[in-house]
Amino acid sequence: MHRVLVVDDDKVLQESVRQALQFHHFSVDVADNGKQAVSAIYREKYDLVVMDVNMPEMDGIEALVEIKKYDPTIIVLILTAYSNVQDAVKAVKEGAYNYLEKPISSDNLVALIKRALKARSLVETSAFSAPVLSLGGPSNDKFVGESDAMKKVFNVIGKLSQVNTPVLIRGESGTGKELVAKAIHYNGPRKDNKFVTINLGAVPDNLIESELFGHEKGAFTGASERKIGKFQYADGGTIFLDEIGDVSPPMQVKLLRVLQEKTFTPVGANRDVKVDVRIIAASHKPFEQMIKDGSFREDLFYRLNVLPVYLPPLRERKTDIPHLVDHYLKYFNGVHNLEIKGLTDDAMNALVTHSFPGNIRELRNVIEHAFIIESSDYINLSSLPEIMKKNVSSKTEKSDESAEQIDQSVINIQEIKDSVLDHPMHVASTDGFKFSFAFEGQEQNPKMDFQSAKDLFEKEFIVCALKVNRGRINQTALKANIPKKTLLRKIEKYEINPKEYY
Repeated sequence: MHRVLVVDDDKVLQESVRQALQFHHFSVDVADNGKQAVSAIYREKYDLVVMDVNMPEMDGIEALVEIKKYDPTIIVLILTAYSNVQDAVKAVKEGAYNYLEKPISSDNLVALIKRALKARSLVETSAFSAPVLSLGGPSNDKFVGESDAMKKVFNVIGKLSQVNTPVLIRGESGTGKELVAKAIHYNGPRKDNKFVTINLGAVPDNLIESELFGHEKGAFTGASERKIGKFQYADGGTIFLDEIGDVSPPMQVKLLRVLQEKTFTPVGANRDVKVDVRIIAASHKPFEQMIKDGSFREDLFYRLNVLPVYLPPLRERKTDIPHLVDHYLKYFNGVHNLEIKGLTDDAMNALVTHSFPGNIRELRNVIEHAFIIESSDYINLSSLPEIMKKNVSSKTEKSDESAEQIDQSVINIQEIKDSVLDHPMHVASTDGFKFSFAFEGQEQNPKMDFQSAKDLFEKEFIVCALKVNRGRINQTALKANIPKKTLLRKIEKYEINPKEYY
């Protein structure tokens, strides 16, 4: 169930919107002004905010800016009176999805919310999907991609969605370039028009011009009838040129003309066709080197590269791997009608330490491979591909060799104590919080058990973090750099009650 926050100082309107959304099975909370809204966002996770512009203490524009700083994935819809439409337009430029003029029709509001949630799912999907996933693929309401690298990508997607400039998406194969293109299109002003994809690397050189710009009857052998090209078909919408680094220099000239003049000439025609199309291109090629070599036009590169999107490889966002794994577990459980609950620690460690040259596409294949082999409730290391098992064995051997060389006399409990007490988390605590495992016991030689100390540290760290953040789950996860799902799992494991620290 999607969670919505309704923000309006008009109690009558606030209540009518709340009832309308609850009737359509949304979970709804309310706030009276922007200040209350921002506080609510810090405390809880919302999918969408419906907010008025003119409110006391903090208006809708100010609240919008703060909300987008905190979590750019939250959808914000602005409500405005006719006389304040300019404010609403400004809000859209600041990142609001759209606006509605009062008086509000509940049907129009619900329709707009559903369209916005569908568009946002593409942004989220870009974090975990390979480029082949289509708009009609399985939906997912989870925010996957909590690493700093992916949050930067989400921010750029948000900015690009509100403008009409060309876009160049760069990244290795399997990182999700097509889904980012779709996210930009379906969250922007062209969202109701066509999104057309063509993989330039898969089309023979002698057919690319016809595929892009169309041809007249008899223009070449086999042209038995007139055909419109992808650009004309996408008129009013977006065309996604995948693997643009593979096109020849002559075709680059033609693409540059479309970018500059918005016109092209079909093959065999003596007329120009004018189109209104946004161009989003993608490639894994090293353009800077190609420009030096003369294989890619510098002017075309700079026309495309206005605000580039760099998709990080999976090896640079390994903190996202557990979230991606959770997604694929749910997906393949549904596909194969199984109930695999998770991965063993050894299996997860193998995934986290793997370099994933095939990126998210490779991770997806690894999980599906394990589903086919695994016969228990949890995926074990033995169910993963051989290369991962070999990597883990190699690293374990090296770790054991290093451990044998450690001089046990260097373990100094007082140094551990000083280190923990000097940590900023202790400074922020108001209770004189101390990690108990770091202190000497009554015995002359206290028992040193790593697993017990690890569990105790986790529990006490989470309690400390909850105290500092007054029991707020989202704020604790953000400030302590713990994935929210991990935090909730540990809270359940150690039977911690966050409400005790409000």
